[in-house]
Amino acid sequence: MPKTVFQRIIDRELPARIEHEDDQCIVLHDLHPQAPVHLLVIPKRVIERVGAAQPADAALLGHLLLVAGAMARKLNLAAGFRLVLNHGSHGGESVPHLHVHLLGGRALAWPPG
Repeated sequence: MPKTVFQRIIDRELPARIEHEDDQCIVLHDLHPQAPVHLLVIPKRVIERVGAAQPADAALLGHLLLVAGAMARKLNLAAGFRLVLNHGSHGGESVPHLHVHLLGGRALAWPPG
């Protein structure tokens, strides 16, 4: 299977505006932001989508949420932010590599879709 765009960014084959990186994930700015702050928290290990995650992935999934919270604090999103995970074409998934959207910097409407 060919590399996803996220794997190519992680491997430094494509440029990205990286906000954070550690041994488990990378955080970058979305190319098509839907809010003033729109980051993607991406695991370095490929999990195709949240519905494909296994119990063995629990620690990694928790790490992604903790990193998202740390990024929200770093970027002063105390007034609020939203985390989004898309699954499948009807869920808005465009890259088959699990990632968490961190959106903030403005009031976000509900319902989101």
